[in-house]
Amino acid sequence: MLRVMTPAALLAMLLAASAPDAWAQERMPPIPADKLSDAQKKAKAEFEAARGSVSGPWAVILRSPEMLNRARGLSDYLRFNSSLPPRLSELVILITAREWTQNYEYNAHHPLAMKGGLSPEISKAVAEGRRPDKMAEDEAALYDFCIELHRHRSVSDATYARALAKFGEQGIVDAIGLSGWYTLVAMTLNTARTPLPPGATPALAPFPR
Repeated sequence: MLRVMTPAALLAMLLAASAPDAWAQERMPPIPADKLSDAQKKAKAEFEAARGSVSGPWAVILRSPEMLNRARGLSDYLRFNSSLPPRLSELVILITAREWTQNYEYNAHHPLAMKGGLSPEISKAVAEGRRPDKMAEDEAALYDFCIELHRHRSVSDATYARALAKFGEQGIVDAIGLSGWYTLVAMTLNTARTPLPPGATPALAPFPR
């Protein structure tokens, strides 16, 4: 008898397939301490003094120590000091992680989005690749702006005007910066095939192709 897979079972299968360990070996794991160059040791020490452990995308970027030094400044601003409040900046990051099907990035920022005040229902919709219902006006304006930018490589006049009215020019530039920086992070993690931390469950299934 032909067995029909339920939607829940299909989703579970897709999520499992999206985990890096399920389909390929990690390409650029953390560099052992005895293999670090002098420049890498210096960059690592400076990073740890400012931000803590060199893990995730930073462990990959350490292969280019000058890039690590320079990228940290941009990351510091966008993560902690942008003109967008955490509820909105984390929404941008979750959208970016979803667009790149980057589970490490999504896993790291989902709890920060919840702490920042983003609705769990909005996060769930983003993870499922659909436009959330019942967004606040600023969330809707930002969601539409980021989705258009990611998918169409441009933003319509109407969408731009809504975002400008809510966030001003600095807010728009910061939203672009967040989208761009976390795209770079997603590209880094996807290329390196960085796995989720032990025990973490992937939240994002691949988009249909």
